[in-house]
Amino acid sequence: MNITPPEFSDLFAQLGLPADEASIHNFIRAHRLPDSVALDQAGCWTPAQARLLRESLAHDADWAPMVDRLNVAMHKARD
Repeated sequence: MNITPPEFSDLFAQLGLPADEASIHNFIRAHRLPDSVALDQAGCWTPAQARLLRESLAHDADWAPMVDRLNVAMHKARD
């Protein structure tokens, strides 16, 4: 049983995305969201990815803190 909390890069890997630091940074910069768009409604996700994000928060899953972090990062003001 793994009791280590997931890392931010683990969330990207779980989503099927490149999980190295540069790829994560580039993904977030390329997919900034306006405040009016919920994270799971962003056009960059497949239906399965959106479901993972939505359900992680709804069920307060182990992924929830990393999904919150992703949400904040993608809603930050554009560079």
